[in-house]
Amino acid sequence: MVRSIRRLVRIRLTAPLASNPDRLVTKDELVERVWDARFISDSAISTAVKEARKAVGDDGARQSIIRTVHGRGFRCVAEVRVRRDSPGEHELPTDYPGGFQGRPSIAVLPFASLGAETGYAPLADALLAEIISAISRLRWIAVIARGSSFRFRAQIPDPSAVRSALGVRYVLAGLIEVAAKTLFVNVELSETASDRVIWSERFSAPIDGIHEIRSRIVAEIVTALEIRIPMAEASAAEIRPSSNLDAWAEFHLGLRHLYRFNRIDNSAAEARFRKAIEKEPGLARAHAGLSFTAFQSAFMHYGRDTDAMNLARSAADKSLELDFLDPFANYCMGRVQWLNGDLEQAIAWMSRSPDVSPNFAQGSYAKALMMMNGEGAAARALNSNAMVLSPLDPLHYAMLANQGNTHPCEGNFAEGARWIDRAAKAPGTHYLIAMLAGAAHHLAGNDENARMWTDRVRQRRPDITTEEYFRSFPYAEGQHNGRMWKAFRDLGF
Repeated sequence: MVRSIRRLVRIRLTAPLASNPDRLVTKDELVERVWDARFISDSAISTAVKEARKAVGDDGARQSIIRTVHGRGFRCVAEVRVRRDSPGEHELPTDYPGGFQGRPSIAVLPFASLGAETGYAPLADALLAEIISAISRLRWIAVIARGSSFRFRAQIPDPSAVRSALGVRYVLAGLIEVAAKTLFVNVELSETASDRVIWSERFSAPIDGIHEIRSRIVAEIVTALEIRIPMAEASAAEIRPSSNLDAWAEFHLGLRHLYRFNRIDNSAAEARFRKAIEKEPGLARAHAGLSFTAFQSAFMHYGRDTDAMNLARSAADKSLELDFLDPFANYCMGRVQWLNGDLEQAIAWMSRSPDVSPNFAQGSYAKALMMMNGEGAAARALNSNAMVLSPLDPLHYAMLANQGNTHPCEGNFAEGARWIDRAAKAPGTHYLIAMLAGAAHHLAGNDENARMWTDRVRQRRPDITTEEYFRSFPYAEGQHNGRMWKAFRDLGF
């Protein structure tokens, strides 16, 4: 297992260097691409580079292939040629996940039991059925039917054996354990080709209360799949030659850029989704992704808002034509209607999103966003549910801002400012959230903080106006809307 992980790291580290010969690849870039932006110590990076050098016949003294640029990163200084024949010693293994084509697939195996208690097999089977049903609503991933998965009942699952038997890319396995009067449910998501565990969790509840948390277990599993598998798919696609990328690989690479809310990443996401559509015109998710990039262009005022909104609408229409039950497609149509100012239609589409997939957190978040004026408590409940469902969501900063914006609706300005301040400081946030933070602090009487956030907004977008903010956030007319308008005017926007 350790050897497989080291091999995987060597492949992922060597690929971005080899694909960018003579260009400095910074440590931050390597951490994002190899370790999915997790905290990694310098010594761990050095060890991985040492392993990569060894794999390609180099070492730290010669540095004839991988050269260290002290304090900055690394550069591939050797001549790079793309091999089209059979893989050699240092090329990608054919069993690496990147070799898969098409839609990601998963098998949910029967949960094993541990401990003296043997009366929980019905619970295990019920959980299995609920998880498979919930995953099947995601639309972007194929889930193996329960009858096939049951072939692995009463076994300690070997992901590679499951892959050979069922041809799946991922395996979700579980273990139910009883200790004293507590019942534990352990779950583990693995890649089948590398045997790498990409997510695990342990749930617990009193024996007489386990049925009350079944829905939470299912929801957290589904949300983890929504985040972890696309990350793994993008990482695998990154190390494949561009000529070997299919539509789904292009789509997952686009997702990696989609939620960063800046012009460069949005353009990169749009290009990936267009390539996915070229390769598979019937891929509903790629059309929905294209709709979201166009919505973002209008929302952030990157260019001509009218052109962007026309594309956002036509791409959402196409996605829904291809798959009317895709929650992401419904979500994107709701976003389009909202930015067009049709709040009634927007809420209707956003309501469909969690209806077709109750664990789709962004659907609950966006519906709460559109209910903001005068419905603080109801919007807060919806938004709280989204944050519980997806605590690592790429739009978590927006959920924090949403939560804060529910409080001024009820006159609680200090609490609103506290939440929105957290949102404005969170990773990935954009200038509109900083603008909202300035207004929230102004309403709460925190003039120093209001000026600080106002100055930050002006450094990033000196031309932003109150009118532009409300084109991006077209709330219904009402008291809260009026307060925010006045606050922005007072701050000079």
